[in-house]
Amino acid sequence: MASRAVWKGQIRISLVSIPVEVHSATQTGARVSFRQIHGPSGKRVNYEKTVAGIGKIKTDEILKGYELGDDEYLLLQPEEIDAIRLETKRTFELVQFVDASEISPLYYDKPYYVIPTDELAEDAYRVVRDALRQSGKVGLGQLTMRGREYLCSIRPCGDGLLMETLHYADEIKSADPLFASIEDEPADKELLAVATQLIERKTAPFDARAFTDHYDAALRELIESKRKNRKTPRVTSGDKGTSKGTNVVDLMEALRQSLKTDEAAKKKPRSSGSRSRKSA
Repeated sequence: MASRAVWKGQIRISLVSIPVEVHSATQTGARVSFRQIHGPSGKRVNYEKTVAGIGKIKTDEILKGYELGDDEYLLLQPEEIDAIRLETKRTFELVQFVDASEISPLYYDKPYYVIPTDELAEDAYRVVRDALRQSGKVGLGQLTMRGREYLCSIRPCGDGLLMETLHYADEIKSADPLFASIEDEPADKELLAVATQLIERKTAPFDARAFTDHYDAALRELIESKRKNRKTPRVTSGDKGTSKGTNVVDLMEALRQSLKTDEAAKKKPRSSGSRSRKSA
């Protein structure tokens, strides 16, 4: 399946602009996932918006509530939130450059591949890539996308560039309360020497393929063995026509009920009062 760009625009460094596309560097569905099935009926389990003491509610009745404390919430209207959403900008300007080692791994969030949109952009793209590679720097800037503003970094990655969203400072928890009980004293020299030798002995180039998700592998093996076993319970949910969501189901049921009501109204004999009004 072809990769779809999540953002299209240009990277700007001073007066230089490079048309690029941004693609997610990770893929969903790489791990085994399950659907919840109602055992007795074999149908998928749906989730509906409900309120205690009221039951099912309409989506347009839901507001955003900011918790003030003591179970008190400040209510915001959808249009109030929409009014402050930022327009998606088509320019990602790199405003600062720092040494790659200066950014703690704590700040990195999600990776994206950045590619030039056409051959004309490739020359400038390579210049920026090689300049970052040679200087050992990482470019920083803010990207507006999906109504939000993201802090992002740009660094070389293989033959291209990698953009990573970063957490803002107020999103990072302080480690002091957790590390406070650890004494800030040097470790035993002999133990430190042994640990250092062990680290050096096991040092090797990083290769993610050397590591396997054993739980995921075991799940796949279990599923495959169950698939081959004809005695494994199977169900057909019959939900193919309703995969677009519960709204489709509700609409179809409402239409069916409307038809039944309309047919019942046609079959019902008119009252004498109705006939007298008609003749009058």
